[in-house]
Amino acid sequence: MISSEIYYTNLQKKYSRRINLDRKRILKVLDKLKFPHLNLKMPINIIGSDGKFTSAMNLISFLEASKKNTTFFSSPHLVDLTHRYRIKKKFISLNQIKKYEKIIYNTGLKLTLFEALTMIYLLAANDQKNVDYNICEAGAGFEKDSTNLWDEPKAQIITNINLQHQDLFGVKTLKEVIKIKVGYLSKKTNIYIGKQTPKVLKEIKRILKNNPSKVIYPSNWRIIKNKGQYFYKDKKNIISIKSKYIHSKGLLDNLGLSIKIALDFKVKPSIIQKTIPKINYEGRIQYIEKGKLRKHLQKNEQLLLDGAHSKTSAKNLYDYLKETKLPLYCVWAMQKNKFPKEFLKEFKGIFKKIVTVKIPGEPNSCTADELKTIAIKQNYESQTADGIKEALKSVSSKEKKIIVVMGSLYWCGSVLKEN
Repeated sequence: MISSEIYYTNLQKKYSRRINLDRKRILKVLDKLKFPHLNLKMPINIIGSDGKFTSAMNLISFLEASKKNTTFFSSPHLVDLTHRYRIKKKFISLNQIKKYEKIIYNTGLKLTLFEALTMIYLLAANDQKNVDYNICEAGAGFEKDSTNLWDEPKAQIITNINLQHQDLFGVKTLKEVIKIKVGYLSKKTNIYIGKQTPKVLKEIKRILKNNPSKVIYPSNWRIIKNKGQYFYKDKKNIISIKSKYIHSKGLLDNLGLSIKIALDFKVKPSIIQKTIPKINYEGRIQYIEKGKLRKHLQKNEQLLLDGAHSKTSAKNLYDYLKETKLPLYCVWAMQKNKFPKEFLKEFKGIFKKIVTVKIPGEPNSCTADELKTIAIKQNYESQTADGIKEALKSVSSKEKKIIVVMGSLYWCGSVLKEN
């Protein structure tokens, strides 16, 4: 039987991997299939540069704990294609994906790969009954993204925006990136803005000044720390945050955004507080405590995965790592368009050694030698490796340490598959 990984490889050949931002193609397919997306109850868009997945998973966890049924389309998948499609607490099967893809292909209309993946979600969600919320994560931007489909969604959630994907958008400035993500939101919805830098927030407010939708800004809530304990606080609620998995400021900010939305959706504070300890994420400050890769490490060595790939997410990871007080080693892989030189500068020399690797199967990945050159120029001891196993063997020793795998969600996905 064909595996999910092989099937996804075949899809990459069948549909163009080139990101071609234009909704005309998907709208033609939706027209031919009688607009299945319009049947989805309470659609919610998640838009931003960083934090979309974790914010969505937080919100889904709170809604499901409150006995609500959800669907979720996420991008990218880390381990398995089926993980892009979450329906009522379960991933859909590969056979279901094949069924919906066949319907799409038989329209005879051309789509890009991401558009085809979006259509699979819309058909899968349309086939469900008794769903309360349909949550859809945007791909690149939002203006011409294939998930920008609803005139009156239940909500549109804006997570952290920073300077990414300008090559895809054909723009150069942060202001232009913000416009693409925020300038084309619905005028008949509830817009939730996550934590932003002052510069970004100022521009968002300028853009949304004439948008008649209700806009909930991050000043409506905050995360506070008291005696080593974190709390969510707004005018009406104080909710304790106890978690073994939510470590960094960025993840806490995403949690706070999701709590605010859940409260507005009438989820009880007591349910939220009980749910928080159960939330964890793949590839986002994730410690690997079991699996095949642990065989290549000593018991006193910790293995940490984080898909950070922007300056903002790098700073977030750095702020967490600098508090760990253990020697830090790094296994680094990254795509060429993610500005690896600037990315690595955010870590301010905290790694004792960096082992560089090329992301398997990613044509846009930097070579191990390219990344090694960058690391050496920033005064790191560095060497290359052919893969994660070789990299781990090269840094493993009896020294108590944390080995950080970082630079790309695709890289983290590859590592999780090997594990």
